[in-house]
Amino acid sequence: AAGREIRQWITETPFPPAFEAAVREAFAALDEGGGSFAVRSSATAEDLPDASFAGQQETFLNVVGIDDVLEKIRRVFASLYNDRAISYRTHKGFAHSNVALSAGVQRMVRSDRGSAGVMFTLDTESGFNDVVFITSSYGLGETVVQGAVNPDEFYVFKPTLASGHYPIVSRRIGSKLIKMEFDPDRTDGQAVRTVDVPVTERNRYSLSDAEVIELARYAVIIEQHYRRPMDIEWGRDGIDGKLYILQARPETVKSRENGHDVRERYRLKATGAVLVTGRAIGQKIGSGRVRVVADASELHNVRVGDVLVTDITDPNWEPAMKRASAIVTNRGGRTCHAAIIARELGIPAVVGCANATDVLASDQEVTVSCAEGEEGHIYDGLIETEVEEVHWGRMPDVGVKIMMNVGNPQLAFDFSQIPNEGVGLARLEFIINNNINVHPKAVLDYPNVDSDLKKAVESAARGYASPRAFFVDKLAEGVATIAAAFYPKSVIVRLSDFKSNEYRKLIGGSRYEPDEENPMLGFRGASRYLSKDFEACFRMECEALKKVRETMGLTNVEIMVPFIRTVKEARRVVDLLAQHGLARGENGLRLIMMCEVPSNAILADQFLEYFDGFSIGSNDMTQLTLGLDRDSGLELLSRDFDERDDAVKFMLTRAIQACLAAGKYVGICGQGPSDHPDLALWLRDQGILSMSLNPDTVVETWQNLAQ
Repeated sequence: AAGREIRQWITETPFPPAFEAAVREAFAALDEGGGSFAVRSSATAEDLPDASFAGQQETFLNVVGIDDVLEKIRRVFASLYNDRAISYRTHKGFAHSNVALSAGVQRMVRSDRGSAGVMFTLDTESGFNDVVFITSSYGLGETVVQGAVNPDEFYVFKPTLASGHYPIVSRRIGSKLIKMEFDPDRTDGQAVRTVDVPVTERNRYSLSDAEVIELARYAVIIEQHYRRPMDIEWGRDGIDGKLYILQARPETVKSRENGHDVRERYRLKATGAVLVTGRAIGQKIGSGRVRVVADASELHNVRVGDVLVTDITDPNWEPAMKRASAIVTNRGGRTCHAAIIARELGIPAVVGCANATDVLASDQEVTVSCAEGEEGHIYDGLIETEVEEVHWGRMPDVGVKIMMNVGNPQLAFDFSQIPNEGVGLARLEFIINNNINVHPKAVLDYPNVDSDLKKAVESAARGYASPRAFFVDKLAEGVATIAAAFYPKSVIVRLSDFKSNEYRKLIGGSRYEPDEENPMLGFRGASRYLSKDFEACFRMECEALKKVRETMGLTNVEIMVPFIRTVKEARRVVDLLAQHGLARGENGLRLIMMCEVPSNAILADQFLEYFDGFSIGSNDMTQLTLGLDRDSGLELLSRDFDERDDAVKFMLTRAIQACLAAGKYVGICGQGPSDHPDLALWLRDQGILSMSLNPDTVVETWQNLAQ
């Protein structure tokens, strides 16, 4: 009631004659040529580093003529005392009398015929500050600011933008269902109206790449001027085609958060009846209602906070896995896909339980603990958990580089804030699963595919010039996001290492892949790249990596070739990479070979003639040295899968010594050091130069090595 009365006083009180005359004079100069205007508020307390005041006062668009401008100025002044502004100031502790308000009059940018949006000079989720994050949609920017549309999104990497490159490291097309435009008829007295966006426009990006780069450059200039992260509104005039900055204010959330030198350690505050046990993945605890899923068709039943229980997963299940508080599987070992994805997502998982789907029932309440060592436990009921924060501060030198395994680009900015010395393993197949999900041959065969596959490919490639461009660009963006997150540290990107059964699960995959009895030992790695049947697919992979290094300037990307069986394969695959523009040594490119087949260690000296070093894949090396299927759910076999076996250690020692003797790089990116602190110590003693660990074990392993 008080606010309403104050607003009425303001709107009913005439302006002082001198003030009104000054406004009329200024507007006459601004109004040359006619047009429409925006009348916007700017308060003395707005856009402080610790309080945005966003949306508290009024903005009026498509205002025409001096009389309308004067009326809107009066209403802007009155909005200082609207109910939401009064409530906000009270909540933030601002005295009402200490806040003053001005009204700005701007010529309207005709973004109703173009596009508009908001950009931040950091990532709004992680606080990572080396990117410009841009959102864009058609029409006036109010729809983006209000959250009325799902806009297009772009990330541009600032360091290589400054060196003249073209680093759009990520983009996502939004639905853009509606847009706000001027209403020439002023229906119901409204200056703007909302209309549907035509389907053809929805399926295109609302900014060109050149415009994205231009906006990012503007954002960097503004950030450098104010010397702080900024939140910026912009518009593209659909008549003159120019980009305009409409407003800039300090970013008020992520830039004020404390440092990121902390992680969490989980503990159960009680125990209970153990229902199921298996191999623990990660070190967290999750709880909730069980959701038993028989196959992918039931994934929609998984709700946020459910415990996902199933026989076995594959990478395509990630969207449902993200919703889960924990994951439990009958089959799989510590290096199966359920385990790998759970680690990436930071979700506790217990794998290889054998009987989880028989013992556990949907809607049953359970607690899943991976905080008690190598064995994971599923307890009956919801058990209280405590979480301890572990602060790492400045990490000591431990005589070996501690790197990180990263697969999912969406988590890269977060992971980069954990202490690290680069990425020892970035998995292309995870990027293909998460960002593309279409078999490369289906992309290449388009449009000469059946109608269902054609529709699926077109849907996936929405917004891109062609399905082939979609595949190359999406793959490049995934790699670039990881490379940008850790720049300028080395990021070792492994070429795709899908097995045929995994390729079959991509859209269209069943049409192109053989049905192998044991795909783990089949058509994978270097032999696939060298196959005439796969040559055109591999060329797209190479184009993506070349784009990351040359167009985007992310030369910290190094290339790792997996699963090379023979020295002849090594020579041929290095030649093939050179043919596709990825020559060893060119523009500083290092080629690393994944040492994971016993022949690699036995003939290490010969393999090293073609590479700049080895990255030991202890998962496959253990599997092939001991003759164990690492994806087997048989308890008898999973018990014997141990990287610390003497035979495996013999192979590791041989590989390490060969690299050191040749003066070349040697690291390890397999699961072993993450799971076994004693193995990490042993590897350091052998002289290994780097260990690449899962993100959830980096700090603990680093601290163990320092003791």
